[in-house]
Amino acid sequence: MRQKNKLYFRNLGIKLNKTVADKRSVLLLGPRQTGKTTLVKSLLKKKKNVLEYSLTEPAIRLSFETDPQRLVREVEEANFPLVFIDEIQKVPQLLDAVQYLIDNRKGYFILTGSSARKLRRKGTNLLAGRVLFFSLSPFSWNELGVEGSNYFKLQPKLKTINQLNISLEDQLIFGSLPSVLLIKKEYKQNLLETYTQVYLEEEIRQEALVRKIGAFGRFLELSALESGTAPNFTQLSQQAGVSLPAIREFFQILEDTLIIKRLDPYLKSPRKRLFSRPKYYYFDIGVRNAAAKLPLRTDLLKIQKGLLFEHLVILELFRRAALPGANFRLYWWRTLDGAEVDCLIEKDDGTLIPLEIKASSIVRSSQIRGLVSFLKSHPRAKTGYVVSLVERPQKLRENIILLPWWML
Repeated sequence: MRQKNKLYFRNLGIKLNKTVADKRSVLLLGPRQTGKTTLVKSLLKKKKNVLEYSLTEPAIRLSFETDPQRLVREVEEANFPLVFIDEIQKVPQLLDAVQYLIDNRKGYFILTGSSARKLRRKGTNLLAGRVLFFSLSPFSWNELGVEGSNYFKLQPKLKTINQLNISLEDQLIFGSLPSVLLIKKEYKQNLLETYTQVYLEEEIRQEALVRKIGAFGRFLELSALESGTAPNFTQLSQQAGVSLPAIREFFQILEDTLIIKRLDPYLKSPRKRLFSRPKYYYFDIGVRNAAAKLPLRTDLLKIQKGLLFEHLVILELFRRAALPGANFRLYWWRTLDGAEVDCLIEKDDGTLIPLEIKASSIVRSSQIRGLVSFLKSHPRAKTGYVVSLVERPQKLRENIILLPWWML
């Protein structure tokens, strides 16, 4: 990510550089303004024989819509170029040409996109085995320079991480979109409101049926307020004034356009009746707050600090899980009698790590009932953690550790 001629380190940059150096093609997905274009352009500066096409430019988009074979002609003439196509979902018919060019060794590609839905309609399976799929999220903690969060074992030459000096409170209110964090505080609210109005309310709802546009706008606010919960679709249907199938469709649209993340329930518990609805999290806390039409001030922390802190931790785990080579999956767990674990990490070797998330420096025994229950019934889970606002790790029980959030 670049701001005023300064390039900010992104975790994905190392893997992306290596992949392109090997002349492998890439599809890089991520919501708008996460820094996809900036990251790719920083890589292209070191390359020769590059073709660039931004489908956000109306003239270029129209040209390819009317003549997709133009891409084939220009790539064949360029003698195995690196081809960068920004926002490929805007002209998904180009995927046929991309497949032909890759199969015939005419070039290699970096494709970016912010809607898996439009690509799926055309059939991204055309590119299966031909491209590597990566995703880019807003800033992770180590990209922000959070002390102690150097989880990713960066290469030795990367001796310093970005020092953006973003406070925990600002992350909880404004999120961690690069375009939002890197501007003055007085402009952050306006940019987030513009993002929700222009992007969410205009671009995304184009995915919905025209007759549902008004209902989709109401749904956006309700879904943002429900972010971080396992929403009751029937109740949302009544509140939004649309059918239950429409609510399911709307959630699928938000998921396909990368605006929400789904946290599925862990249903492998022995002899327990389990809650089976997924939780949904907006991809960025600031976007969630703006879409919910909440005040982007410190007052918000007085009423929603616990919910926002849980968002912060869960989103960080999602961002780590999306990195190439990640060896774990995320779930949540709850029994019908109320025992709950906020997040469950399942590693490839079968190890289970349950996490509770508390926006407090004091955690009582009554608040870890879910962890105790899970650890008793799952022998593969040896230790549980409570991610909190304490300054140093503490042992709550023999197998439960209270952990400062920045040490996660």
